[in-house]
Amino acid sequence: MTTDSRPTGADTPPTPDGPNSPDTPTDPGTTHPAATVSYVYAISRAGSDLDAKAAHLTGLEDGPLRTVTCGELTALVSSVPAGAYSEEGMRARLEDLSELEAVARTHHAVIEAAYATTAALPMRLATVYLDDARVRSMLHERRTDFGDLLAWLDGHIELGVKVYADPHEAAAPAPDSAPTGSGRAYLQQRRAQRRQHRDAFRAAGAVAGAVPDRVSALARARVAHRPQQGELAAGPGENISNEAYLVPVERVAEFRQALAGLADDVPGVQVEVTGPWAPYSFATPPTAGAGT
Repeated sequence: MTTDSRPTGADTPPTPDGPNSPDTPTDPGTTHPAATVSYVYAISRAGSDLDAKAAHLTGLEDGPLRTVTCGELTALVSSVPAGAYSEEGMRARLEDLSELEAVARTHHAVIEAAYATTAALPMRLATVYLDDARVRSMLHERRTDFGDLLAWLDGHIELGVKVYADPHEAAAPAPDSAPTGSGRAYLQQRRAQRRQHRDAFRAAGAVAGAVPDRVSALARARVAHRPQQGELAAGPGENISNEAYLVPVERVAEFRQALAGLADDVPGVQVEVTGPWAPYSFATPPTAGAGT
């Protein structure tokens, strides 16, 4: 089992198709002539450490951060160019992966810094409002939802658990098993490789199925994401399971220990624990019946 406590290209949580925040971003490019709009990174309780933290953080476009407060809630905000962060502007950024990654990393860094000192609700990438007055209106309108969600998340972090199947590792031939010149021997070897490939994925599925049972008593909630593919799947082999768990801070070590050695005796299967993260996967209130 491997662990990773640093964000990487494969594990930077805020992405345009990631978990929804409780907000619907506004398109400033078509509804307001202002040169800048208010970009919201996170929401916390008023009177928290967010005010002091904002003075020491830099947001997108190297802009300073500030807090916008309404009642018992406060938002961590910076000003960004209206055109660049309109719906059309963000669509163009989606076509430039290097630029999109830079935006996502800055967004993530601000949220992680905020969450390090106080319970904060991560907002979705490119959550923008026309101005600070609209941010205050949003905080007022969603005060009950946000307040309940912050109370639910308080004292918890997110851990990711990924399971990988690597048939090549599972099917590694013994030194004396090189294919012979006969066609029959070749076909036998190919059939054996296909069988080992199926066995590796079945074994990985069994390991993935055992994860929730091992950690159910240590996590408050669980979310199953789509397995990662391509460049996002940085682990060995193919990612077959990609889950997030909401874990009390004081039980993180127990959580990791519960999964230690889970796949050590299973050839071709790897378990990776990532985090801790701010709770991106749990940025919407739990529905009835939801949980671990």
